[in-house]
Amino acid sequence: MGTAERGRTADVLVVGAGPAGSSAAWWLRQAGLDVAVLEKAEFPREKVCGDGLTPRGVKALDDMGVDTSGWIRHRGLRVTGGGETVEVDWPRLRSWPSYSLVCRRSELDARLAEHARSAGARLHTGVTVTEPLLDDAGRVAGVRAEIGPDREPQEWRAPLVVSAEGLSGRLAKALGLVRREDRPLGVAVRRYVRSPRSADDYLDISFDLTAAGPSRDSMPGYGWIFGMGDGTANVGFGLLDTRRGTGADHREVLRRWLDTFPAGQQLDEEHAVTPLRGAGLPMALHRGPAYTRGLLLTGDAAGAVNPFNGEGISYAMETGRMAAETAAEALAAAEGPAREAVLRRYPDRLRSEYGRHHRLGMGFLALLARPDVVRFTTAHGLKRPTLVDAALRLMGNLSDGRRGDRVDRAVTLLTRLAPAV
Repeated sequence: MGTAERGRTADVLVVGAGPAGSSAAWWLRQAGLDVAVLEKAEFPREKVCGDGLTPRGVKALDDMGVDTSGWIRHRGLRVTGGGETVEVDWPRLRSWPSYSLVCRRSELDARLAEHARSAGARLHTGVTVTEPLLDDAGRVAGVRAEIGPDREPQEWRAPLVVSAEGLSGRLAKALGLVRREDRPLGVAVRRYVRSPRSADDYLDISFDLTAAGPSRDSMPGYGWIFGMGDGTANVGFGLLDTRRGTGADHREVLRRWLDTFPAGQQLDEEHAVTPLRGAGLPMALHRGPAYTRGLLLTGDAAGAVNPFNGEGISYAMETGRMAAETAAEALAAAEGPAREAVLRRYPDRLRSEYGRHHRLGMGFLALLARPDVVRFTTAHGLKRPTLVDAALRLMGNLSDGRRGDRVDRAVTLLTRLAPAV
């Protein structure tokens, strides 16, 4: 074996250097494993996202020791619905920080990839993974890839591969793991605008959205305005379930909503500094099992997005960590049945962690698609701070569990009663 071929081996290969892949790589390095990360793009790169990191995301960053000093903080949400608007602070809990952060994905992904690299992960950009490399038993033994303008073929080998490829999930599809049609798939569109709304203590969320066209049905989603603190704001619209999206033009929905704000806030297309871009939101563990034949799925590749709110970054980092912990435990076991038994517990861990919450989220999406329910619950619920606080904890998957107050215990009981997806 030549020098180049020896350099293309690792204990674990991670495909994709987004939040899921960089998190997996960082935690694998904490376990002392040799990890190579293969990323098709070069940093910085553009990713469609609201750029908001909820307290769950902040905790995931803190757990990895990421320095977030100087990042823009927000104390809570400003929620509009049914003609009512209320400002609600993030809950003060023992388990989670009491603030959120914003950071452009182009910057966040580059920082996380560098964080993994400085921990010892071997980061290779400009490498496009094309398919899994299978051994004689049909087990994943690495990946095939192409590099450079001439698409030079390469082979990378490792006993385990972590897919952090996002919605495309090329490796999973090659192994027959396709998206489940009974799970919601959302879509988000966003642009940056130069606006005085750049500096704000609260993240703006609005449920007062209607579909473009003659039906003007309520939309199962929300609009957002997230001040970036640099003279710009991220404005966008998330349709949380395309199965109930009424075929609306997403650009028109966003335009109609932003037109309801005063012209002086400069949220319209005239003040845009980037084009409108869109991306899919795979939810509720939509592709599974999350482990098969030497391949572990993380983040969007596993469909780990929260159906309540379209939040994906937090769960990408969390599932990256869980995949890394599973891989480390598996590689410490004897090759064969003992190792495989550890790996096969990974999908169950994801279902145990998120399955019941995702089931509740799918029910929430069904209600959100009913205009009468949306108008009634927002118009009346936003007037009651206790209900708003409880809803924020439930939707954001934030509580202290049974150790918490009455709201936490109620949220925990409700979640426990729900069947896992």
